[in-house]
Amino acid sequence: MTAFPTSCAVLGSTGSVGQQALSVARALGCRVDLLAAGSSVSLLEEQAREFLPRMCAVSDPAAARELSLRLADTPVRVLSGEEGLLAAIGESDADVFVNAILGKAGLMPSLAVCRTGKRLALSNKESMVIAGPHVRAVAAESGTEILPVDSEHSAIFQCLLAGQGREVRRLLLTASGGPFYGYDRARLAAVKLSDTLAHPTWKMGAKITVDSATLMNKGFEVIEAVRLFDVPPDAVEVLVHPESIIHSAVEYIDNTVMAELSVPDMRACVQYAMTYPDRRPACIPPLDLFALGKLTFHRPDPEAFPALSLAFSALRMGGAAPAVLNAADEVAVAAFLQEEISFLDIADVLEGTLSRVPAAAAALSEILAADAEARAVARNLIDSKRKGAL
Repeated sequence: MTAFPTSCAVLGSTGSVGQQALSVARALGCRVDLLAAGSSVSLLEEQAREFLPRMCAVSDPAAARELSLRLADTPVRVLSGEEGLLAAIGESDADVFVNAILGKAGLMPSLAVCRTGKRLALSNKESMVIAGPHVRAVAAESGTEILPVDSEHSAIFQCLLAGQGREVRRLLLTASGGPFYGYDRARLAAVKLSDTLAHPTWKMGAKITVDSATLMNKGFEVIEAVRLFDVPPDAVEVLVHPESIIHSAVEYIDNTVMAELSVPDMRACVQYAMTYPDRRPACIPPLDLFALGKLTFHRPDPEAFPALSLAFSALRMGGAAPAVLNAADEVAVAAFLQEEISFLDIADVLEGTLSRVPAAAAALSEILAADAEARAVARNLIDSKRKGAL
């Protein structure tokens, strides 16, 4: 792929990262060949009218029919459902695909992109959490480059360019700490949904904001880092860094540490994933270290935020365990957003599901079966909590 893509596809275009990816495409003058979203018809129509992609894929059939009617006066072709999205990926002439779809729904699109041999700018961390070895195997066979879009993994990718793999001692993964840094379990028992959604640094969707507050998002990023960069779990350390300026770092065997610093803005990560190995003029504000004044670091509190430890446990269990953890989290966070369970209940559901669903799985079909079982188990645990049985 050329350093500056002439065309791109944005999957999950109506979400937070998807909208930022389109901002980058606009700034780069990159033609958008494919847009994909779930059911946000009005915003997707607005995007389609601006960028005039050849195709739009909408996962919800009713929303796809409505969008097709709305875009009847344009040359944009509308496809429906997962089958339509996968077909559109295979047909697209995009140089780079930004996968910003949320959750498990992004896995099959990631695999579809990997089969094309085109670059995958990956924001959907669940692809690596659920089936990272399978995704990488398909990518290796076709020659697809996987460039991370998460700020932490983008930082690590850039810092790894300073040395060789055999020279790496540790990956230092930074975490903002979310809105509840410094809280103990007693304080966390009283937090409400509105408190949880008030992230101090990043502007993100509701699901990932909750995951940031529980540190489950950081746990998933640990799993993603292990699977993206071929390091053992013990070679990843999480540091709470409330300023969110150092996005992650790599420690080498000579005790030097390479870190990537910038203002917290996902557009920089998207742009780098699209234009690597070259850089383009800034799409984000400059970093003013004088105004910042200081950078601080703290150890995570495993008692108050057990989700992070559960991620390390799932990694060591292997097989389907990371997929089970992700499935349970999707169900538990959805229940929390509906105010069915409390903040502390989320980790209880994760731990309970992980202990109940067998992890021994290798084939993708087995992993997906464990995912389905985990969702049912998590839902049962939530129902039991609501009835006061646990």
